[in-house]
Amino acid sequence: MSHSGHGGGMGDGPACKISMLWNWYTIDACFLSSSWHITTNGAFAATCIGVILMVILLEALRRIGKEYDEHIQRDFAARVALIANGGLAPSSAAPSCPGAASSSSNEAVAPQTVTFRASPLQQLIRSLIHTATFGLAYIIMLLAMYYNGYVIISILIGALLGKFLCDWMTKTVVIGADGTAAVKNGGLVGGGIDEPTVCCG
Repeated sequence: MSHSGHGGGMGDGPACKISMLWNWYTIDACFLSSSWHITTNGAFAATCIGVILMVILLEALRRIGKEYDEHIQRDFAARVALIANGGLAPSSAAPSCPGAASSSSNEAVAPQTVTFRASPLQQLIRSLIHTATFGLAYIIMLLAMYYNGYVIISILIGALLGKFLCDWMTKTVVIGADGTAAVKNGGLVGGGIDEPTVCCG
């Protein structure tokens, strides 16, 4: 089933080609709105390049979100190290660690449990990154729903380049004195496998 609409405001321009089935439309294809109306081959090529860049940006935003979370975790780990070394009392570590528990009278009897919480600014930044990722992913999903073969191929190319450029896997291996090895930040110690990219980020 296909639908068409006029590209011009007065109905005197060429109609938009919109199909709910797989298609290879180029000239007169429209995406998201009547103002995104392809009238030349160059404009369609620019659209495909733009879609590729959008998907690469999506992968970059996902990487930025991961990196920022790891930055917060490293900050938490530094605070825990200070507490463990006696350089910082759990009760005065920061406003972002309200759950820190101390045992001043019995230091070596039982282990302490320290709970850190992201600060309001950190949580706001995390939310903004998530919102940008979520919104961009839905725009890409809407573009895919036009079932244009060239656009879908562009999305796949962008996903390939985005993963290759923005999510190069690196792991830190700690080799102990006894010859054992452990992988930090995922893998063998305390980590898991990243979830695949989904339609809504």
